[in-house]
Amino acid sequence: METIRVLQVDAFTTEPLAGNAAGVVPDAAGLGAERMEAIARELSVSETAFLSPGDDADYRIRYFTPRREVDRCGHATVGAAVHLREAGVVDDAVSFETNTGVLEVEFEGDGTVWIREEPPTVREVDVGHGRLADALGIDRAALEGIGADLPPAVASTGLPFLIVPVAYLSDLGSAEPDLAAIEELSADVEAIGVYAFTFDTLAAEATLHGRAFAPAAGIAEDPVTGTASGAVAAYLDHVGAFEADAWRADTGAVPTGPTAGGELGVDAAPDVRIDVDGPPAELRLEQGHFLDRPGTVRVRPGSRPQVGGRGVVALDGRLAIPDATDEDILEV
Repeated sequence: METIRVLQVDAFTTEPLAGNAAGVVPDAAGLGAERMEAIARELSVSETAFLSPGDDADYRIRYFTPRREVDRCGHATVGAAVHLREAGVVDDAVSFETNTGVLEVEFEGDGTVWIREEPPTVREVDVGHGRLADALGIDRAALEGIGADLPPAVASTGLPFLIVPVAYLSDLGSAEPDLAAIEELSADVEAIGVYAFTFDTLAAEATLHGRAFAPAAGIAEDPVTGTASGAVAAYLDHVGAFEADAWRADTGAVPTGPTAGGELGVDAAPDVRIDVDGPPAELRLEQGHFLDRPGTVRVRPGSRPQVGGRGVVALDGRLAIPDATDEDILEV
């Protein structure tokens, strides 16, 4: 029985046991899809990245959840890039060949990984606040007021998410999602999952606070989601959030002040947070706090948005892999 090296890299954080845990298999050459899926189930993190030599890029990368293969994954890309840089295999940049094209990745001096996303697409969808409220387990009023100016939409910079604005952090934090309903809703609008967000944040410097649910991919809730962060930046641009005086306090359209005291579940007073002429140079999206896996995603909006974050290797070991004809389960 052979063994294979596997790592767990916590992405969008500088602290282990925070952010979003990604599996990384540095040498997946020769592994078929069924074995990759079995390894992803064994590692049991939201996504695992498998690296092999690339034809059109430095590396071929494939992503598997414990349930299925997905075309793109931001935090697993960060995890793979962090490993390659720490191993001294790459320096300032690296490229990954994915199922949907080549991802260009650059590094800052502090180790921040920047992923150049695909050109954004956004399409508004009419799913009804009642259906959204039932699926998310959120009071309908938390969606209706803000939804008058910020309609739900499917946005993508490589992977489509249904973007749903929510009034306050306390509303978002108290959500009790119906995963079956979210899976059905996602299928109906042709999205991988639902990303709900509020401008009411814990950190004063944060642009918004998000939560992501993708049960169709085998992920009840993703702690910190890079692909959805790129998508929500495209959404904000689409709805005019980056236009001068887009959201003013006197309209009451968007309650946006940072949460008082920096504690979960405390309502904030309405305030002006997005009041700029053109896209800001960078957005900071906080996520994962309700799963005790806090992290921050940085996004640089544009025609090809960049999603950025740090990462730290939390586990480096070997996994026993049965022979192709062996029916034994994988063992750590």
